Amino acid sequence: MTREGNRKPEILDTRLVAKSRLFGIEEMHLRFSNGVERTYERLRTPPIAGVMCVPMLDRDTVVLIREYGAGVDEYQITLPKGAYEHGEDWRDAANRELKEEAGYGAGKLTLLKRMTLSPGYMGHHITVALAEDLYEERLPGDEPEPLEVIPWKLSRLDELLQREDMTEARVIAALLMTQRLMDR
Repeated sequence: MTREGNRKPEILDTRLVAKSRLFGIEEMHLRFSNGVERTYERLRTPPIAGVMCVPMLDRDTVVLIREYGAGVDEYQITLPKGAYEHGEDWRDAANRELKEEAGYGAGKLTLLKRMTLSPGYMGHHITVALAEDLYEERLPGDEPEPLEVIPWKLSRLDELLQREDMTEARVIAALLMTQRLMDR
């Protein structure tokens, strides 16, 4: 909700200033409601949305994966996630990513939250889904190496969050939301 005098800025101009195979950098010229004009840069929002699963074997056991993160040049403990494929809704994308990365399908998928990451300079969104009633099923994925699957007790979440290889904020947020939900 916005207050009078605190309206969204008017976008006067946008232009692509740099582009790689994966990313585009866009310059935005804005005018704020008080007349001040500024130029911002942002990563251009990709046309494909993302999905992340919180797969639960039972009310206390989450299925994590360990995979290489090129952005930090380290292996990280994370949750199964990826991009929607053409025509998929979030449920189909979540179940496919879960099967590709963790070797499980979900009988039940529940929307936990749609999240952003660094909204000050990125428009990227990810849909976080709670995956329950798991069954074993593996689909071939696009990862360059097999992913390690790690069952972890939510009752030991504090220990997990202290690890050097558990740093992704959206994963931490999803796990904390799930722990709160499971504790009800």
